[in-house]
Amino acid sequence: MSHEMIALFMFSSLLLMMVTGQRVFGAIGFVATLSSILLWGNGGSDMAFSASIKLLNWYPLLTLPLFIFMGYILSESGIAGDLYKALHVWMGPLNGGLAIGTIILMVAISAMNGLSVAGMAIGTSIALPEMLKRGYDKRMVTGVIQAGSSLGILVPPSIVLVLYGMIARQPVSQLWLAGVFPGLMFAAMFIIYIMVRCKLQPELGPPLPKEERNIPLREKLGLLRAGLIPLGLIFSVIGMFMMGYTSLVESSAVGASAAMLVALMKGKLNFKVLDDSLKQTLNISCMFMWIIMAALAFGAVFDGLGAVHAIKALFLDQWQLSPWGILIMMQVSYIIMGMFLDDTAMLVIVAPLYIPLIIALGFNPIWYGILYTITCQIAYMTPPFGYNLFLMRAMAPKEINLMDIYSSIIPFVIIMIIGLALIMAFPGIATWLPEQYYPKR
Repeated sequence: MSHEMIALFMFSSLLLMMVTGQRVFGAIGFVATLSSILLWGNGGSDMAFSASIKLLNWYPLLTLPLFIFMGYILSESGIAGDLYKALHVWMGPLNGGLAIGTIILMVAISAMNGLSVAGMAIGTSIALPEMLKRGYDKRMVTGVIQAGSSLGILVPPSIVLVLYGMIARQPVSQLWLAGVFPGLMFAAMFIIYIMVRCKLQPELGPPLPKEERNIPLREKLGLLRAGLIPLGLIFSVIGMFMMGYTSLVESSAVGASAAMLVALMKGKLNFKVLDDSLKQTLNISCMFMWIIMAALAFGAVFDGLGAVHAIKALFLDQWQLSPWGILIMMQVSYIIMGMFLDDTAMLVIVAPLYIPLIIALGFNPIWYGILYTITCQIAYMTPPFGYNLFLMRAMAPKEINLMDIYSSIIPFVIIMIIGLALIMAFPGIATWLPEQYYPKR
């Protein structure tokens, strides 16, 4: 059997196991181990062992549990609620002001958490009821929360970028920096869309009534001060790292410690909160570690087969595609897979094939990591099985049905496709900042 057929058999076996509902790490690890034993005999079983040793020696992996722990502590401290109250008063007088404030809230939550699910949970529990109560269009606000929460996997400290960096063997610090401007660009594009749409159709996002706006200046300033806590947390994690005071791992430790301090100051840190946060952190961290270990073993089999060179010859020599044609085809395949799989499964399935090919074609793997993450954002909101669509359906009130959720994401998906095209056309949007901090020598 040719190497190409073996690679095709591995992918088809993996997809079959995923369709049957097997756990991601179990499916990937089983296919990798079985393939290595069938190809190289008893010596092939050492691949899984080598992957586990490589994983344990990976120092940046310490950031993963620390950031996850930070996110769970913050979700219990009420910081998001205080920040939204401030945004509610200061942005409320504008048409669509609460929706604009929700996008700003999502960016802040993303910069403190690194997971999109946290933004979705906070948005649906805090922002959605307030906007519906004040006459906002239910389809628009549903789209706002889904689009805003998707920024969690792009804005640092993104857990998805940490996972990409580990699997692709790229520096997480550069990936984080590369995500800053694209994340802010998408947030700005969402805000501009909301402002224009609500200017043309004021009934979609009416301003707050005057009686709610007429509060004393002292109270307004007090609410504004409540918003300084998230800024302080963001600075403790990202600001100190970018200024060179802390390393990547030290930043995650500082962020986790700062989150505990804030929870303690607000009187929310007790044994139950700490116990629940630690258990959830352990569960998710172990899941990610198993996935990374399985992905490393899967990638080792591919390296041994030389499948990357075979695929490159197929695309360039036989199909005569240009490097940009191959890149676009990769992005389309991510969107299609994202209709059925989550971001972790997508990355693990295709990383052994796509990332070495991207490097061989002369593209920047840091830049490609941002493209991958943005495509995941789009896939999160793409029917029929977009991850964010079903999260919203589970969390939204009864008056918002599935058709409302599906139709709400159309303008935001269009905006994200435009943003993806801009970053593909102008790579400097993503690469300028890491190049400033890590100049080539």
